[in-house]
Amino acid sequence: MIRWRRGEVVRVRREWPGAVELDVTTEEGEARALAYPALVGRPEPGDVVLLNTTALAMGLGTGGYAMVVAVPDRLPQDPQGPGHLVKARYTPLQATVLGADEQDSPFHEVLRDADSVDGMPVIVADLHSALPAILCGLYGANPPEPGKTGGGKSLRVAYVMLDGGALPAWFSMSCARLRETGWLCGVVTAGQAFGGDVEVVTPHTGLLAARHVLEADVAIVTQGPGNLGSGTRWGFSGVSAGEAVNAAAVLGGRPVAALRVSEGDLRERHIGVSHHSLTAYGRVALAPAQVAVPVLPGDFGRRVAEQSRPLAARHELVEVPVDGLHEALRGSPVRLSTMGRGLDEDLAYFLASAAAGRHAASLLS
Repeated sequence: MIRWRRGEVVRVRREWPGAVELDVTTEEGEARALAYPALVGRPEPGDVVLLNTTALAMGLGTGGYAMVVAVPDRLPQDPQGPGHLVKARYTPLQATVLGADEQDSPFHEVLRDADSVDGMPVIVADLHSALPAILCGLYGANPPEPGKTGGGKSLRVAYVMLDGGALPAWFSMSCARLRETGWLCGVVTAGQAFGGDVEVVTPHTGLLAARHVLEADVAIVTQGPGNLGSGTRWGFSGVSAGEAVNAAAVLGGRPVAALRVSEGDLRERHIGVSHHSLTAYGRVALAPAQVAVPVLPGDFGRRVAEQSRPLAARHELVEVPVDGLHEALRGSPVRLSTMGRGLDEDLAYFLASAAAGRHAASLLS
């Protein structure tokens, strides 16, 4: 259940597109809080705020913020303009957005009968933390110049964010920075997720919008920041990776599956190739994909290759060399972190994600 608290804004710590990070005081002491101005207005020092402190109480690593639910004494203006897609439906913060695929959208005619992404490579991964690493592999030694979208070949890459993790794309500082630096041409928020450059109803229209609205050459599909897991075979939000493979295939895309690999996770089920990847790609994905298997050294590399082998029953396993990818990852414009582990603490994870990006790049040549 929800833990409610009242607080007072002490200071604005920092802000990025769509979000403001605050220091607030409550009866339990000072805490970090996060507000989405589009939903609740922009809190200022001295404002009294209503907080949802559930994430703080649970000690969530990804989202350890008190969330600002309202600024009761200074409510934002009612939204103006078109849009009738309701997201975060029937929650206290349900929001109306203009969907690219709805009738009032200028893109409705483009998407109404769209049925193909024209062979576009679609890179699918389990965790949001794979996004910048995939981009590092995709661009390689030719990253975009600041202020320009795409590398030397004007490559346009769109991110389609699923609703298995955070619902607001504004929560992701990585997305904001990757947009700012031109590493992404846009963010598409699908399902109940919202706050992207383009809003859509389903992952399918998300991929179609990436291709026909953002004119992307490549799409990357993951859930938003955060991941829900239960330690069971089927009870984790990353099953959506398998469903994304199906969506890419049925729309005429070329799905590329990034493996979730770890050498630093303390949980046995995630060492080597995670059971998340084996279930999502081995059981949920019914359409074939190209699975990027990173060629890692030593016994651990052999373990990853062996664990990947059962996926060959449905998919094409593609061995991808990782030479040069460590250097490419060090050039990431955003901090690389997964489950609290940085690049050098779990290098294999980031290499596996970058390998999927490298392989997708080879499909464009």
